[in-house]
Amino acid sequence: MIATLSTPGAVGFTNLPPLALYIHIPWCVRKCPYCDFNSHAAGPELPEDAYVTALLDDLDQELVAAQGRPISSIFFGGGTPSLFSANALGRLLRGVEQRIPFAPEIEITLEANPGTFEQDKFKAYRQTGINRLSIGVQSFQPAKLEALGRIHNGDEAVRAAGMARAAGFDNFNMDLMHGLPDQSLDDALGDLRQAIDLGPTHLSWYQLTVEPNTVFWNQPPELPEDDILWDIQEAGQALMAEHGFRQYEVSAYAQADRAARHNLNYWRFGDFIGIGAGAHGKLTFADGRILRTWKTRLPKDYLNLAKPFKAGEKLLPVDELPFEFLMNALRLTEGVEAELFTQRTGLPLEQLREARHAAEQKGLLQVEPDRLVATPRGQLFLNDLLQYFLT
Repeated sequence: MIATLSTPGAVGFTNLPPLALYIHIPWCVRKCPYCDFNSHAAGPELPEDAYVTALLDDLDQELVAAQGRPISSIFFGGGTPSLFSANALGRLLRGVEQRIPFAPEIEITLEANPGTFEQDKFKAYRQTGINRLSIGVQSFQPAKLEALGRIHNGDEAVRAAGMARAAGFDNFNMDLMHGLPDQSLDDALGDLRQAIDLGPTHLSWYQLTVEPNTVFWNQPPELPEDDILWDIQEAGQALMAEHGFRQYEVSAYAQADRAARHNLNYWRFGDFIGIGAGAHGKLTFADGRILRTWKTRLPKDYLNLAKPFKAGEKLLPVDELPFEFLMNALRLTEGVEAELFTQRTGLPLEQLREARHAAEQKGLLQVEPDRLVATPRGQLFLNDLLQYFLT
């Protein structure tokens, strides 16, 4: 039987969460068949200047959400943000800092595709203040890259890591997929070993899933059987641990002190302003409101001065806050301090008591009064665990 939660009244906040900024650049060279992100194939010329201007205008309309907080991290996602020039991104970052101060030691991440790497371009990115890269490798093997519709090859992925270091990036992530069409255990571990040899500080390693509204959804590839997927997962995690990569989230592994601060803020139910076509945000206000926001998806509509940037917003009902908080926090392998629940939602921890006890009895939640953390079984069956916290 699923325990239910009571529905308290809304409360205010004396301390607001940290604030991050997400910037969506929606263009890519070619849409990948597995991709369900808001991305669009680029034409012969990108409207860089117009888009940067629109992004700053969009941010101007969001400034009320800052409420005196500096920005702790910035993440350029896409699409392929590295299609934009360093001049365009530099103008954007200067404009952002003029509007909202940057926190000391701010983390600024740029997603980049190996097929877009140019040494001088990435040195210029580093000079703008971008200090972390996330390189979308997915695989080093030609057949796998072709099946995924990637525009780069394995050699370009290898060179990209070297160019990143030469450009001054001592902190970079590599994205890798496993469970690819016709992938064996040796194939998957070969990709991981190759990535580890290139010296990233962070690995995002996740299983290919077939999502609606993608080419793969309509033309599904033949994926490995469950037994092979399980063997890949176990062996891959052991290999990364052997090389100093600690798993801190379902699909994120980092060297010591190199966990992505932007991602941690997200999983810990921090705030983030989202600007750009299709960007999402989550904002907390001192009066007790917590909003989800989303922007116009199509670039042509986002750039149309006659149309609003914001496509919609949703006030999170108080009775949905426990689920919203735990949907994020329980993805972290070490969970979160129990008191963070009250700090981020404004709700008393006592409200979770019955549901916590029921989940603990099922072996899905650790019996730790001072922390909210899933058991290894709870991590595997996270959706089942979260059901206990639905109203």
